[in-house]
Amino acid sequence: MNDKALRVLEFDKIKNIIKQYTNTQAAKDIIDDLKPYDNVYEVREHLEETKEAFQLLTKKGSAPFEGVYDVRDGISRAEKGSSLMPSQLLKIAALLRSARRFKEYVSHREEEESFRVIEDICAGLVPLKKIEDDIFNAIVSEEEISDKASTTLYNVRRALKDKNASVRDKVNSLIRSNSQFLQDNLYTMRGERYVLPVKAECKGAVPGLVHDQSSSGATLYIEPMGLVNLNNEIKELMLKEKAEIERILSELSGKIYDNIIAVRNDSNIIWELDFIFAKAKYASELNCSCPIVSENGVIDIIEGKHPLIDRKKVVPSSVYMGREFTSLIITGPNTGGKTVTLKTVGLLHLMALSGILIPVRENSTISFFKEIYADIGDEQSIEQSLSTFSSHMTNIVNIIDCADKDSLVLFDELGAGTDPTEGAALAVSILENLRKRHVEVIATTHYSELKGYALKTQSVENASVEFDVETLRPTYKLLIGIPGKSNAFEISKRLGLPDYIIDDARDSIANETLQFEDLIQSLQEKSIKAESDARQAAVLKSEAENIKKKYEEKLNTLQNAREKALIDAQREAKRVIKEAKEDADSILKNMRELERMGYSSEARQALEEQRKKIKTRLEKADKAEVTIERSKGESLKTVKEGEEVLLSSLNQKVVVLSKPDSKGEVLVQAGIMKISANIKDLRTLNGSAGTEKRKPSKKMNLNLKSVSSSIDLRGMDSEEAIYDVDKYLDEAYLAGLNEVTIIHGKGTGVLRKAITDMLKHNSHVKNYRLGEYGEGGSGVTIAELK
Repeated sequence: MNDKALRVLEFDKIKNIIKQYTNTQAAKDIIDDLKPYDNVYEVREHLEETKEAFQLLTKKGSAPFEGVYDVRDGISRAEKGSSLMPSQLLKIAALLRSARRFKEYVSHREEEESFRVIEDICAGLVPLKKIEDDIFNAIVSEEEISDKASTTLYNVRRALKDKNASVRDKVNSLIRSNSQFLQDNLYTMRGERYVLPVKAECKGAVPGLVHDQSSSGATLYIEPMGLVNLNNEIKELMLKEKAEIERILSELSGKIYDNIIAVRNDSNIIWELDFIFAKAKYASELNCSCPIVSENGVIDIIEGKHPLIDRKKVVPSSVYMGREFTSLIITGPNTGGKTVTLKTVGLLHLMALSGILIPVRENSTISFFKEIYADIGDEQSIEQSLSTFSSHMTNIVNIIDCADKDSLVLFDELGAGTDPTEGAALAVSILENLRKRHVEVIATTHYSELKGYALKTQSVENASVEFDVETLRPTYKLLIGIPGKSNAFEISKRLGLPDYIIDDARDSIANETLQFEDLIQSLQEKSIKAESDARQAAVLKSEAENIKKKYEEKLNTLQNAREKALIDAQREAKRVIKEAKEDADSILKNMRELERMGYSSEARQALEEQRKKIKTRLEKADKAEVTIERSKGESLKTVKEGEEVLLSSLNQKVVVLSKPDSKGEVLVQAGIMKISANIKDLRTLNGSAGTEKRKPSKKMNLNLKSVSSSIDLRGMDSEEAIYDVDKYLDEAYLAGLNEVTIIHGKGTGVLRKAITDMLKHNSHVKNYRLGEYGEGGSGVTIAELK
């Protein structure tokens, strides 16, 4: 894209505004290099990424850019193996945290809307949480390293703290003993060593090392000899602390170096995302939308606004071309908005072709142009001795040499600055030459000759900016299909010019000219109404299509979710059935093994009966499942409004809302949704077919394990004993024991009575009795199980 068009259309101002929404200088640098893309694929992809970022901001709130800085210098140092400063490490850790959070930010559930382009960009992010945590745990701030950074640092700082406490105790003692020689009863620090402020005349009374003196010379700062060793020890510990901090920073920098490719990749992606979301924030601020990108020269800007004009004052303009006509000639009074219209069309195209959403209505269309040429404004040059006409003509010569069918040309006041007759003829020749080369052109002019040229030339159309004669002010609205009318007589009359002067002026103009002006006014009124109706109809049609598409997508989502649920339920049912069969076979196998070990065949027979019951129940479950799956009812030949039927394709009960049309299509209601279905897909409701719900079969869990033939309750209280006996009887019954012994002891008889009362009501107990001689006598109870 040529630099002149970018400058004339003020594209740099848009980029400067977008920069305000970035978080890093790196993103600002990306914006500085931003220009319209060279191919339509890139244009659409970058528009889509901005649109997705806009949707993410709307649905999920602010993107995770907290604490993100431009750390290109830090990464460059780490790449060379240098040790980084704490501030640089913290900023890199913040960037890695942002990269990790972005992976979560763009994630979504399967049924939710995806963000294809943003997700593809974020797919390259590599979470490095270990490095991120190591840095944040080790570094508290840009000036402070945490005690938890290493055990050595913790021990050194603890020793330093203890040593400082000892020194302060010592120096306070020295202050008390030498208070008569001191200027003030306090200590101070010089060169990170504790010193005392000694009067100059008393320096011999306090032996030590002189480190400094006051500006007046009256005070000497002396380090007493008794503190030298302690200060040396503190200095040594401080050097150890410094060395350990340097080692920690070097180790953390080494971790960055070991993962430098992933760190650099994450940083580049984060800065790219910063740039993308800056575009999205700008779009949100201006209420922009994503245009359709045409490849065949079609332009259809619906209520487009110039982004640099105050939003409260700007008047939206609708511009369309590229179908019936490829050249648009705009006429009208000065300050009516002709130049703004040119700049709006040009700037909106530059923005959209650079991946920036534009302030237009939904379903607006811009065309992909490889070049946009603009001849707008007065560019006369004193240095080059060029007049207004010469400077314009120099630019036009370049445009004619370079423009082709993939170009958009914008002319402001084409042919102005010279003799009107010659200028008009030259303007027509230029426009005709570009039209024959299939170049799309929008030009503004004051020449009436260009109105006639547009009226009689195919693929060229007139347009004008509306002027309100009543208020004597422009409305800034663009009227396509209507050439501009001068309105000189009406304006003069409103301003008080006498009627006889206006009548003389009318008489001096040919009747054909006046009729032409009246025809223009009539056409203008009709065209305004027709265009308004057509635009409104197009908008309503587009909205209806969007709503239809939206509900079709919802219906497909519901159908897919239902089919998935059915498949999952069938898979789960088959798994449960398989496990139940395996359990039953395992039980039989275990029982046969137990029988070989000495158990009677009664337990095996009982288990065989249980297996048969399980098998019968499972077979019924299988049949019920098949019945529910295949039961669609009988087909219908006729239906009545309000009749409840089964929609076989969805296996859903629906209500008929209309009679079948010629194609057999009927409108039915499924829940809150109204859908169209063919009568062939409708079935009668057989009982509760389609809505029947199967109760989940009970899963039998027979836990066979070795169970003792007796239980000892001695030492327990009644409540505990009853609980243990009840549990024991369940296990003994399942294990197939015929008789069990409950040992409760003789004692006071309270425990025996409690057990007897419990056995009376236990469902597993057939009979019970006290033990006989040799079985334990009255200290045991023998229970016979069913």
